[in-house]
Amino acid sequence: MKLLNHLEEWLITLLMGAATVIIFVSVIHRYASGMAIPGVQDYLLRMNFGWAQEACIYMFVWMAKFGAAYGVRTGIHVGVDVLINRMKDQNRARFVLFGLLAGALFTGIVGTLGATFVWENGAHYATYKLFGMDLTGIPEGPTTPDLEWPTWIIYLAVPLGSFLMCFRFLQVAVSFKRTGELPHHDHGHVEGLEEEVGIVPGAEDKVLSTDGDLHARDLRKDNPNNKGTHQ
Repeated sequence: MKLLNHLEEWLITLLMGAATVIIFVSVIHRYASGMAIPGVQDYLLRMNFGWAQEACIYMFVWMAKFGAAYGVRTGIHVGVDVLINRMKDQNRARFVLFGLLAGALFTGIVGTLGATFVWENGAHYATYKLFGMDLTGIPEGPTTPDLEWPTWIIYLAVPLGSFLMCFRFLQVAVSFKRTGELPHHDHGHVEGLEEEVGIVPGAEDKVLSTDGDLHARDLRKDNPNNKGTHQ
């Protein structure tokens, strides 16, 4: 299970980082190509970044699908639970389970329809061709405009992401049934940063005081605390 969690996080991170770099390089290339720099301008104009926008769109689609599944697992998704939280614990648990199972059913249906669409959109042809089977009457499927990739590879994000999200709904439902707790995400917490422990109210004097008895004292001779300080 930990391996699946890590793969999910690594895929989202990789897609987000790659899309950011591609967009940055594409924008720099676009503006630098308009500068009349001898030698450099001709070199930049020969570079083709027409595929960058299309690639980034596909990356964000994949990132959104797997990010939605990640959100179910970690409790990031926003929910309106004002009415649910006012119910008694038993009724609240029933409605929460109903919502989780409804989410699993919906994403399972979307994943199934997505898998059917991908299969008929070119995955059927690619699979038969891979295993050397008869391709008679099987369409090859369309390709993307700029990258010229088979579209079924791009659309594969729908069934994969939806089935993973369905699994996460079922996982959370089973956990909630056993423990009665839902995953909760603290939006004020940043991963990698240690949380500072604040000063407990009333403990300021202890923090600001010193142990060396350096505070001002009454220096009168009749003060019993000053014995030994005067000869």
